[in-house]
Amino acid sequence: MDNIKKVLTIAGSDSGCGAGIQADLKVFAARGVYGICAITALTAQNTLGIDGIEVVNSNFVAKQIDSVMRDISADVWKTGMLANKRIINVVIDKVKEYNIEKLIIDPVMIAKSGDFLLKEESIDTLINNLIPLAYLITPNSYEAEAISKIKINNLNNAKEAAKKIYNMGAKNVLVKGGHIPNIKDAIDILYNGEEIIIISSPRIKSKNTHGTGCTYASSIAAEIAKGKDIESAIRISKEYITNAIISAKNLKIGNGHGPLDHFFQFQNFEKLN
Repeated sequence: MDNIKKVLTIAGSDSGCGAGIQADLKVFAARGVYGICAITALTAQNTLGIDGIEVVNSNFVAKQIDSVMRDISADVWKTGMLANKRIINVVIDKVKEYNIEKLIIDPVMIAKSGDFLLKEESIDTLINNLIPLAYLITPNSYEAEAISKIKINNLNNAKEAAKKIYNMGAKNVLVKGGHIPNIKDAIDILYNGEEIIIISSPRIKSKNTHGTGCTYASSIAAEIAKGKDIESAIRISKEYITNAIISAKNLKIGNGHGPLDHFFQFQNFEKLN
């Protein structure tokens, strides 16, 4: 364990522990890397929704990043909810300061309700200044629409959006197809500038899907930290998240959209007394 890989997540806190920082750290532990974090916002939330958000001062976000990087460092950075333009600019400055080559952006922009979590000026800063620093960006179809301005009703639209986002400067783009209508399977589109790669899994019917985006991106970040190439990291993570959804189908946590079972692979271990 002397050479354990490390991943920094810069994201919001979920008091219900299904998404955000809490989900990221669960995934890092499950995938065998050491997770460190910088919290951008505190949310009062549960499986039914968000009751309140308190955004962290951008200077303190910078201080968190500096504190963990100065002592622990990280092989990969992953971002989630960045809350506002000031925090996005902090991340941009710190990525450049620490010369981070493997930046995974989960562009948390739109809530399940359809509400925007970023103001227009913040989205512009993300597009113009942060996306060009990305090794991988992982928008769902709604986020890909907001970034690319292409309406995504089918896989061809998703491919067009992936190419357009790639042309904004990201080295790799993964448009997640879970919300694309009239598609039987959960199909994701990976574009690396040379070819479109289809990554598919069966669509699982379950209400316990809170935090799927955070979980997927964090697993990819962990696998990249361990030395996997981008396609392998995504395929491994696609299998991981599929099993986490399947295993969580019968979990009774809360009254709304429950969390995934991030530690499904440890179910058969003997319980400690």
